[in-house]
Amino acid sequence: MGERNVVVAGCLIAVGLAVGGYFIGDGLLGARSADRYVTVKGLAEREVAANLVIWPITYTVTADDLGTLQQRTDDGAAKIRTFLDADFEDHEISVAAARVDDRQAQGVMGQGRIERYVAQSTVTVRTPRIDVVRSAMQRTGELVKQGVALIRSYENTTEYLYTSLDEIKPEMIQEATRDARRAAQQFAEDSGSRVGGIRNAQQGYFSITDRDAFSPQFKKIRVVTTVQYFLEDD
Repeated sequence: MGERNVVVAGCLIAVGLAVGGYFIGDGLLGARSADRYVTVKGLAEREVAANLVIWPITYTVTADDLGTLQQRTDDGAAKIRTFLDADFEDHEISVAAARVDDRQAQGVMGQGRIERYVAQSTVTVRTPRIDVVRSAMQRTGELVKQGVALIRSYENTTEYLYTSLDEIKPEMIQEATRDARRAAQQFAEDSGSRVGGIRNAQQGYFSITDRDAFSPQFKKIRVVTTVQYFLEDD
């Protein structure tokens, strides 16, 4: 009787080990299957026109006394305002305070007739009307004829901006994700698998750059997404 119980117990243990081994083995296969994934990148690009321009018009005046310097600065600003009023609204134009330098204090008077004070001021146009600004830029020679000494300032350069990125972000993310899935499908085909669900996804940052150096009013928008897809047996 005792021997029979031992045999039965041994059989049960053997069955238990077999069943347990099956589930352990199945779990290992599942784990290995779950670990099969591919990492791919998807790209989306668009070309858009800028919808905001900031155009600074910088000029300079000189004088031997501050009163005359201020008068000449005001005269220059008035001529620029009159030039701009034909095309732009008052709220689109702003005048910055002038920056004044004393050449004598700086020790740069030198030889010859040089006026002591020099002022630099900027009148800025901020508007969504890109074409109007570009047309006005072509006519700034009219200001020079009126005695306005326009200068090229590396601190104040014309900026073309695109401010509606949030409106196109969702579509571009979808495009980038579709592009990533196409890459994953190609990899799956080459490896005899099929693409499963998304394991992980990371959205890259959106970059906005000039289309080229000669047409900054047009922008190129670019985003790259990184996506991990599970791979399943075909």
